[in-house]
Amino acid sequence: MSNKTETETDRMKRLEGRSLIVGMWGNLFMGAAGVAAAILSNSDAILVDGLFSLIGFTAAILGRRVSQNADAGPDRIRPAGYAADEAIFTTFRSLSLLGLVLFAITGAVMNIVSYASGGAPKPLVFGPLIIYFVVIGITCFLLWGMHRWAWSRTGKKSDILRLEATAAAFDGVITGAAGIGMVGIVLLQDTALSFITPIGDSIIVLILCSTVVTRYFWDFMKGLGELAGVTADPEHIATVRRTVRPALTEAKGVLTDLSVMKLGRSFVVTVYYNPGRPVTAAEVDALTLRLEHDLAPVLPADVFVLPSEYGRRWPDDLNPKLNPKGPPAG
Repeated sequence: MSNKTETETDRMKRLEGRSLIVGMWGNLFMGAAGVAAAILSNSDAILVDGLFSLIGFTAAILGRRVSQNADAGPDRIRPAGYAADEAIFTTFRSLSLLGLVLFAITGAVMNIVSYASGGAPKPLVFGPLIIYFVVIGITCFLLWGMHRWAWSRTGKKSDILRLEATAAAFDGVITGAAGIGMVGIVLLQDTALSFITPIGDSIIVLILCSTVVTRYFWDFMKGLGELAGVTADPEHIATVRRTVRPALTEAKGVLTDLSVMKLGRSFVVTVYYNPGRPVTAAEVDALTLRLEHDLAPVLPADVFVLPSEYGRRWPDDLNPKLNPKGPPAG
C-alpha cells in the first residue's frame, strides 16, 4: 500500500470519526432535552424522540470504534479481518431502532385503547414544547447534513455514516411532524374532532412510527444478510465479472465459478479458476494481486483465487456429506 493510499485512508477515517463525535454529543444533548421536555409536557411523542437520540448517542460511541478498525487487515486474532464489525454494528443499530419503533407503536396503541375504555390520559402542557421543537429540529437538520457530507466525502462507502444520517433525518421528521401535530391538536380543541385531542399525541406517534418501521426492518435484514454470507447485489457481481475477465484471459485459464459477498464497506470475491496446467503458489499470488489492483478503482475487495475444476460446491457424487463412502473408483 502506498503512502498516498495510507494518507487517503487516514483522511477518510478522520472525517468519519469527526462526524461521529459531533453526532455523539449532539444526540446526547437531544436525548437529555427530549426526556426533560417529555416530563414537563406529558408527551409520549417527545419521549420517543428523546429515546431515539439517546440510542443514537450510544451508537455513535460504538460506531466510532468500529470505523477505526473497519479497514484493518487479517491478524492472529481476526484471521478474516475486521470488515464484519461494520455489518454487525449496522445490523444491531437497525435492530435497536426497529425495537424502539415497535415499543412506541405498542405504547401508542395501549394509550388509545385505554382512552377508548374510559381512561383519562394526562393533559399535554404545550409551553416547553415550542422551544424544544425549534432547537431540536435545527439540531437534527445539522447532524443530517454533516453525516451526509462526511458520507459523500468518504466515497459513500460507510454504512455507519449512511445509517446515522438516516436516523438523524427521521429524528428531525418526528420532531417536525410532532410539532405540526401538536398545533393541530390545539386547533381541534373547539371543533367536532375535539374528542381525539386527548390521544392526539399517541396518534402522532402511531402514524410516524408506522411509516418507518419497514425501512428499519429492511436495514436490519440487509445487515443480517451480510453476516449470513448472502451473495451481493447483481450489479456488483456483474462489475466484478467484467473487471476480472481480462486478467484471467491473459492467464489462459477458465473461470469455473465466481462468488461476491458484501461485508460492511468491503467485498469478499472468490475466484474459482481452472488454470488447465500446473501452477506455482507464486503464480496464484501474482494473479490474486493483479485482480485486487484491477478491482480497487471500482469497489474495495479482498480477492481469493482458488484453483478448482468444480467451483463453490462439489458434485453430488464427490461430496463427502452426500457420499461418505468416497468418490467412485477411476
